Amino acid sequence: MKALICTTPHQFEYAETGEPKVVSGHTIIKIKRIGICGTDLHAFEGTQPFFSYPRILGHELAAEIIETNATGFTKGEAVTFIPYFNCGKCIACRMSKPNCCVSINVCGVHVDGGMSEYLSVPDYSLVHGEDLSLDELALAEPLAIGAHGVTRAGVIPGEFVLVIGAGPIGLGTMEFARIAGGKVIAMDINDSRLSFCRNKLNVEFTVNPDSEDVLDKLKAITHGDMPTVVIDATGNLKAINTAFQYTGHGGRYILIGLQKGDISFNHPEFHKRESTLMSSRNATRADFEHVVAAMKKGWVNPVAYITHRVGFDEIKDKFETWLDPANEVIKAMVEV
Repeated sequence: MKALICTTPHQFEYAETGEPKVVSGHTIIKIKRIGICGTDLHAFEGTQPFFSYPRILGHELAAEIIETNATGFTKGEAVTFIPYFNCGKCIACRMSKPNCCVSINVCGVHVDGGMSEYLSVPDYSLVHGEDLSLDELALAEPLAIGAHGVTRAGVIPGEFVLVIGAGPIGLGTMEFARIAGGKVIAMDINDSRLSFCRNKLNVEFTVNPDSEDVLDKLKAITHGDMPTVVIDATGNLKAINTAFQYTGHGGRYILIGLQKGDISFNHPEFHKRESTLMSSRNATRADFEHVVAAMKKGWVNPVAYITHRVGFDEIKDKFETWLDPANEVIKAMVEV
């Protein structure tokens, strides 16, 4: 079968590889859609901290079942899957947190992913398509990342939620913060993305730190209180460190974004707020189910995020262009 391999940073090569074998406890799926996410872009750049080369990228997938013995699933069914393969035995798994399993294998990061014709995945990872479109199924995973961050934050109806970063993960985070009842504030240095937030997601408040005084604007929006939930979806070290000062007293700061460096902040400022700092890694089945239900009810329309669409044979030539902000990529979708 044909696959696209990221051999080194900034280098892709198409190759013929063996088709996956039928193995007990696993299902063979035929890839139909591949969403390109920040993890893929960072892996290509060489900035993804959990990555090694060579690797087949791709974990935002919609697919058709080719062979399965998974209970409740049938051959020919459209599915997506939970791409975080866990051991089921470690302390995290025993605490029902397989999303941060001690020996986790994330598809397309630790093990080869879905930029290929076929893929073998554990039966337990399958998620029913529920009559959603292939595009919607491919976007369930990034939405689940945002939904998990909002769940971690424990958003209370009526409180201000600042989401930093208006890429696909940030957009999904905003959507599920809204669904949870939060008053969403979007922050990004890209005015076109902030316009998207206002016009497509109906986000009332937006802030551009490159052109506005962030503290003054946040105080004005929150009537002097500052946001009680701040969620980073940038993975940018400067943005992460700077955002500690945006959290209101008694607030929570959640890091969905990931980068390689060390976080630093002023301890007295953090301490006097009795702030809570937490990471949000991957997502759980409950998050995926929440996302699928939200799409079926029309609460979210992630297909609106898709700005670029290519065929599988075009990925190698087009991929690097998606890193250029001038191309205004929100979500690139590959049709296989």
